[in-house]
Amino acid sequence: DVGGGASRLVDRLLEKGFRNLTVLDLSESALNASRARIGPDSDRVTWVPADVTRWETEETFALWHDRAAFHFLTEAQDRAAYISRLHRFVRRGGYAIIATFAPDGPERCSGLPILRYDSASLAAAIGEAFTLVSTEPDAHVTPWGSEQRFQFSVFRRSAED
Repeated sequence: DVGGGASRLVDRLLEKGFRNLTVLDLSESALNASRARIGPDSDRVTWVPADVTRWETEETFALWHDRAAFHFLTEAQDRAAYISRLHRFVRRGGYAIIATFAPDGPERCSGLPILRYDSASLAAAIGEAFTLVSTEPDAHVTPWGSEQRFQFSVFRRSAED
C-alpha cells in the first residue's frame, strides 16, 4: 500500500486473512499511528517509512495499491523513479491499483500542487508493460463537505516482458 500511512486498508486486509502485507509512507508517525491502532497484529505487516521514488527492496508484489500518492509527483524525474519501481516490484501478471485526482478534480491537495489524470493519460505514463483492466470515477466528500473527483484505475502487468 504505497502512501498507506494511517489508512485503514491494511486493517481490513488483515481481518480478511491476507498475509505478506507492506505499507509504505513518507510519514513514520502515520505508520506508527496505524501500528498502534492495529495492535499486536501490526507485527504481521512490513512497515516502510520511505519515499517511494527512492525505495529499494528485494521483494516483488502481486498487488501494488496507491490511493493518491502518484498524483503528488509533479517532477518528471520523480514520476520516472516511481514508474521504474512499479515495473521492478510488481511481479509479472500482478496488478496495480492507482488512484489519482481526475481531470475535473482539484489542482492542489493539502496546499501542494498535483497532476490530474484520466485512465488513458495514466496508462500512457505507466507504459505498455501494464494493461488497463478497469477504471472507476469516484466523488470523494471531504470532512469539510467539499467534493473531490478521483479516478481509480486497475492495471495488469504483462505476464511476459
